[in-house]
Order: sequence, then structure tokens, then C-alpha cells
Amino acid sequence: MNKNFRNITIIAHVDHGKTTLIDALMKQSGSFRDNEVVEERLMDSGELEKERGITILAKPASINWKDSRINIIDTPGHRDFAAEVERVLSMADGALLLIDSAEGVMPQTKFVLSKALKQGLRPIVIINKLDKADQRAEEVLNETFDLFVSLDANEEQLDFPVLYASGRSGWACKEINEEKKDLSPLLDLIIDHIKPIQPDTTKPFAMLSTLLYADSFLGRSLVGKISQGTARANQRIKAINLKGEIVDEGRLTKIFRYEGTKKVPIEVGLAGDIVVIAGLEKANVADTICDIELNEPIKATPIDPPTMSITITVNSSPLAGTEGKKLTSTQIRERLLIEAQNNVGISFSENEKKDAFEISGRGELMLEILLTQMRREGFEMTVSPPKVLFKKNEDGKKLEPIEEITVDIDDEYSSKIIDSMNKRKGKLIELKDTGKEKKRLIFQAPTRCLMGYTSRFLTLTKGNGVINKIFHSYGDYEGEIEGRRNGALIAMEQGKAVAFAIFNLQARGEMFITHNDPVYAGMIVGLTPKPGDMIINVMKGKKLTNMRTQGTDENVVLTPIRKMSIAEQLSMLNSDEALEITPKSCRLRKAILDPHQRKKIEKATSIN
Repeated sequence: MNKNFRNITIIAHVDHGKTTLIDALMKQSGSFRDNEVVEERLMDSGELEKERGITILAKPASINWKDSRINIIDTPGHRDFAAEVERVLSMADGALLLIDSAEGVMPQTKFVLSKALKQGLRPIVIINKLDKADQRAEEVLNETFDLFVSLDANEEQLDFPVLYASGRSGWACKEINEEKKDLSPLLDLIIDHIKPIQPDTTKPFAMLSTLLYADSFLGRSLVGKISQGTARANQRIKAINLKGEIVDEGRLTKIFRYEGTKKVPIEVGLAGDIVVIAGLEKANVADTICDIELNEPIKATPIDPPTMSITITVNSSPLAGTEGKKLTSTQIRERLLIEAQNNVGISFSENEKKDAFEISGRGELMLEILLTQMRREGFEMTVSPPKVLFKKNEDGKKLEPIEEITVDIDDEYSSKIIDSMNKRKGKLIELKDTGKEKKRLIFQAPTRCLMGYTSRFLTLTKGNGVINKIFHSYGDYEGEIEGRRNGALIAMEQGKAVAFAIFNLQARGEMFITHNDPVYAGMIVGLTPKPGDMIINVMKGKKLTNMRTQGTDENVVLTPIRKMSIAEQLSMLNSDEALEITPKSCRLRKAILDPHQRKKIEKATSIN
């Protein structure tokens, strides 16, 4: 067996070309047969990953180059899945830092690099997408060096090697004007620059569980780097948590390693290699899987805490059970517990009755991905408006999460964006000209003020702007903010909406429903332009008589309804509203459907 391992992770901002570069590396290193059909973005294996073009889960793969085996770990680029990056860094001996040659250093670049530097990794910098017409590689390299300095990199880390590359075209070179052939300069640099740590093979087996997969044949599959010793099939092992308590005991039924993207069974796992093991039913991420003799856990990197939460309950609307198959609180609870175990970026809590579950995560996208996955699995549920998680400092002062927002826009939109961010308590930190009549603006603003802002931003910039957000720190509470100004148009009774009624009500505001859509009393069917809710009848049909007038009736023309994502719908909810999610529909509704009950609560609240 090959003992010459290199474990590297690829880190970058979202859409800077990590997965595409891995595809090219695997093709050029001979991981596939000449006649083998290979998909694009091979590492994005999940359904939602392929649809959205983003990496959600960190995934290992391996390639062979010369006399070495290189284990590569692909990581997400979006800030909401940063927990995936934080934990896989413990498996890596080195890192490839990818930076877009046009966009340059972005918020997530700063975040992932700071985590890699704290782990003591020496990154290789790759200025990617050099085939772009607007590339500015030399400026980007200067920005990168400044970033290393600002993150307190040591002298070894500051002496980073640089390559210029195009992952899509499949080449890398040391100089911009050098001949562009293939990716062999990158593979050679990985072997030369990243020196693998030599673990002690004489000690008993120990491995930190870093990733967890559910396998329909093997059960729980734990992925990690063997820190010491060797793992042998059928040996007795145990799992201990960070406190040193025994979580599980059993036998190591199967060991796998990665060959390309496939798992290949092996009899012996060597120290320093990344392996997949099966045989333990209760072991979790951050547990130490080890020999029976050992009692000391391996230290795990602490994960940054969640900043936002939602409450999930059963679907209590009159249309419950018409579209989904998984309806009960027990089924929802079991699914959320599994998610909390597999995803260290999410935390789970429940009320005493175990019928309302609070899920906390890093941001809107992480929570939206979870709800979308559950929806596709056949769940029906009611989701509360998202709320940020506040803290208190030592003096008892209230703190709230603050985000750093980076926007790239055309000059003409800068005043609009600055004005809209000021209304959301945003502070302009930096403004710089990036050339070609474009500007980069950097703001800091409270997380709660930015919910649903992306769609507003795209409207203001007519779809031409790029916005990126990342958690910055907990800062002073900025005071109350104004909620949604628009009142809700609320359906009067249950039935199916009629085109004639919708046509006559369009002047009252924006409608969310069209002809023949099912509605029920208390469901929000639109928004009014002014504050104050309004109950309307969307089922009122045209009265038919025998009288005929000269001429014909006008055609009923309905304004097309706006298609909104789950994140957008959650962001527009007021505190007394909720979102009903089913496999086929997402409906905004009042938390209390009965209008008389709502009035009683309003009166009681106003008296108090």
C-alpha cells in the first residue's frame, strides 16, 4: 500500500471554481478511463447542489500522482455552510486557496483563510479563471498578500507559492505569460510544498470523526483522518466524546478509502490516510474513534455558533395532509434530530410537549436548504418567522450578530445601495473603484436588518449587482427596526380562488395567488401598499343573468404572480404570521387563522 499521502483541502469564496478545478485534476491524473462518461462538477453529487450550482456538503476524493496519493477535500464556498469548512480543515495537511482573477479577495476568502492559518496550514495560492476578459491577476495577488498580513500569518505562511490557472480550461502555470499546457505544475507543487505529517504507527488506532454519512447498506459511515496507529477490519473499537465519555463500542466492520470519488474496501487503514469506517451506531461528528485501550479524545476545532433560528411545528392549516405523507410531530422531530447529528452547523431544541422544534443555523440559505430537503422528502410543516440569536456581554449589555456585506455594482447604482443600507442600519466601511465604471462597497449591518435584502438588492441594481454576506462579530444592539410596512390581504373563507374576483382585487395590492388556487380563512393571498391587514373574498364569481348588453364582456387579464423562494417568504413574515410548507406549495398565513381570535389577542395586547 502507498504510504506517501498528501491531504489537501480546496478553500475559496463561492463560485471561484473549486469543484471545476477538481474535475480537471481528476481527469488529468488518470482517475477515469478514456471511454468513461464523466459528469460536470462531479463532486456536487447532491440533487440541490446540481440544481443551484453550489457545494453544500464537504466531500473527499483522491488522485494518484507519481509515487504519491493525494486526498482532496472539496468544501462549500457559501458562508452559511462554513461549519463544513471548519471541521474538514483538521483532516488536511495543506490547502489550495482559490481566488477569482476578476473578483479578487471576497468575504468568504477572508473567513476560510483565517481558519486555515489558525490550523497552521501553509496555503498554495491559485489565481483562478485567468481566461476571463476582465482578469486583474497582479492586483488580486497584492490584495491576497495584504489579506495574509491582516490575518497575522507567520513568516512560513507569508512565503506562499503562487500559480495562475484556469480550472475550466485545465491548465496552471507559474508566470502569467508562460506556456499554458496542463495542471502538472499544480500537482508537482502539491507534492513539493505540502509535506505530510508523519503519524506514529506504533501507537493504538485513533481517528477524529469529521464527516458522517448515512449509508443504506452499511449504516452510519464516519469519515476522518487516522491520527495514529492502523485500523484493521474486525478490530474492537469505541467512540469517546470531547469530555472523554464512552459513546459507543463495537467492531470495525468495514474500512474504505477513496479512489477517485468512489469508496474502495480495504483490510488495513494506515496512519495519515483519510478513510471511511462502519460499525458504530451512536458515534457522531467530533467523536474520537479509537482502540479499546485509549481514553484521551483528540481535540476538535470549535465550531462558530449559529446566529439565526426558526421554529418548526406540524402543519395546522385546513389543507393539511392533502399533499404530503409525513405529517406528525414525531416524524418531523426524528428528521430534525438526524439533521442536527449530521450537520454540526445546526443546533436542535424542543419544547416540553415535544411538538415545537427550534432549529438554529448560520443563515437564511442553510435553513432554506434544510426546509427544501424536507419538503422533497414529503414533509408538511409550519415555520415561524426567523429570529436572530442575541447574546449578553459580561456587563449584561445586549449584543446582536453583525454581518459584513460586500457589494460589486455599477457606479450608477451606488447611491441607491448606500441609501437602502442606511435604512437597514448599515455602516459604510469601505468604498473603492474597481475600474470599468464599477465600485465595491463594504458595509457592516445587523443580521436581522438584512433578512430578504438580496431580492431588494437585485431589484435596485436591475439584476447587475453581486452581493456577498458573512458573519463578522457580535456587536452592540442597534435598537428596534421597522418591520414590513405592507399590510396583508387575507382570505375570508376556504375554497378555490376565482379569476373574476382576483381581477377586481388587483387594484388593492400585489396578489400571491391565481385562478383555481386553493385558499382558506386566514391565508395571506397578497400584500396591500399601505399598513393594515384587509380581509377579502377571492371566491366571488360573476353573477350570471339572461340580460345581454350591447358588445361583449372584457377579458379577465390577471397580473402574473411573483415566484418567491422559501427564504424570501420567510423574510417578509411579521411576528403574527407563519409559512406553511408542503411538497407542492408554500403558503403565507396568519399564525392564528380565526379573525375573531386574532382581534381578541390584539385587544388584550393593546390593554397590556
